[in-house]
Amino acid sequence: MKIKKIAALGAAVGLVLAGAGFASTASAEPVSNSYAVVGSDTLQDSMNALSNGTTVSGASVRILAAGQTIGNFDAFGSAAIQTKPGGVYFARPNGSGSGRDALRASVSGADWSIKLNPTPARAITGQVDIARSSGGPGSNANADGRLLYVPYARDAVGYAYKGGTAAWASLTPAQLKSIYDGTLTSIDGVPVTPRLPQAGSGTRTFFLNALGYSGSAPTAPAVNDTGNTTPENDATVLGDNEIIPFSVANWVSQANNVSGVNTLATAPTVQLGSPVSGQVPFTGTAPNLVPNSGFYANTTFGRDTYLIVERAKVVSSFTYSGAPAYDPVLAGLVDSSKTTSFTNFGTAPFAPGAVKRKYGFLAPSTTTPIAAYAAG
Repeated sequence: MKIKKIAALGAAVGLVLAGAGFASTASAEPVSNSYAVVGSDTLQDSMNALSNGTTVSGASVRILAAGQTIGNFDAFGSAAIQTKPGGVYFARPNGSGSGRDALRASVSGADWSIKLNPTPARAITGQVDIARSSGGPGSNANADGRLLYVPYARDAVGYAYKGGTAAWASLTPAQLKSIYDGTLTSIDGVPVTPRLPQAGSGTRTFFLNALGYSGSAPTAPAVNDTGNTTPENDATVLGDNEIIPFSVANWVSQANNVSGVNTLATAPTVQLGSPVSGQVPFTGTAPNLVPNSGFYANTTFGRDTYLIVERAKVVSSFTYSGAPAYDPVLAGLVDSSKTTSFTNFGTAPFAPGAVKRKYGFLAPSTTTPIAAYAAG
């Protein structure tokens, strides 16, 4: 389970650019006094750094909302979270899909469909402002949609494995598909067992789609998926001779010891394999790994990641019946041209993009947002 490290910082306005390094200590999760962010595990650590404060890029960087703190909630932790002062407690969104769905419910006023037993579902209107997503809208893309997917950074997906032989480091997509189909059960004479993260994981969906499995919530024949709560990007979940999809950016950030927790340190025999012929996921040695742009550029296993927001709040020209007023502060937080924005990818040490690079991300392939359907 990932543990968020929250920086102990004084009040500031916009982006903090100078001063001494920030001290990080484990802490309870915040209740935001401005905006609340939920969703993808893949993006949570870099978002924690940006919202809580960090010096990993060589300058002190922190993003605030008009001087107010932003609550970035991890994908895993307590069963329930409270995101706003006086707000309801509701079931924690634990991945890209459930983060998106929680934002939809927050926008539409629908009950949050993931029940926290024995408490029934309840309305979470206005409790979620931004959803972290490791994938795009797919079939939900809609020119008139009420949500907006704003590019955050470029990632790629490989597979983590424990045990095996040298051949396990470069399995082809066809071999991986056969492994997950259950028709290839050993490699170089060593039995192989496929694993998948939890159903709400965007990394899971992306990986399976890349192998040719269809649908927004795919599974694979060779995986026992019943009651699966396996956290994504956690090397400690693997037993001997098992493999599982893994975000390359998360691998890099853990190996470089900038993430909230380094699962690789407690699973030192786990390695990262490449399904892209002739390309390694990263170069260098820890703690100075660098993502390989050639791997990230691959059109099958490279991916843009996104922050999802309510479109009318960030696009002043877009309206719909009963739409809330345009929110210039929230709009600024997802405006890539601003160095006070989560989606900025500038290279200067004080820019959010420099922080995201330290967390294993590269610039997204485009900065153009995508509108999407929003019904909860």
